[in-house]
Order: sequence, then structure tokens, then C-alpha cells
Amino acid sequence: MIGANMSFRQLRRWFVWMLAGAVLCAVFLSYLNPHLMVDLANRLWACF
Repeated sequence: MIGANMSFRQLRRWFVWMLAGAVLCAVFLSYLNPHLMVDLANRLWACF
């Protein structure tokens, strides 16, 4: 029982790290789109 639990924890940890890496890649790739940056700046400026 303990061995199976450790295996599940390792699999879950690996999955979380892969998900975090994919999210970071998506965020970094979104910065390559200049229209997105202008839109975000306009939305931020509209708050003031």
C-alpha cells in the first residue's frame, strides 16, 4: 500500500511540474504578440 501511494505522489508531482511548465511557456509565448501587450496596457490604464 505504501509503495503504491509513493508512486501516485511521484506521478502527481511530475504532472504538476509539467502543467506549471506548460503554463509558463504559454505566458512567455503570449508576450511575443505585440497586440496583446497594447491591449493589456490599455486595460490597465483604463482602471485609473
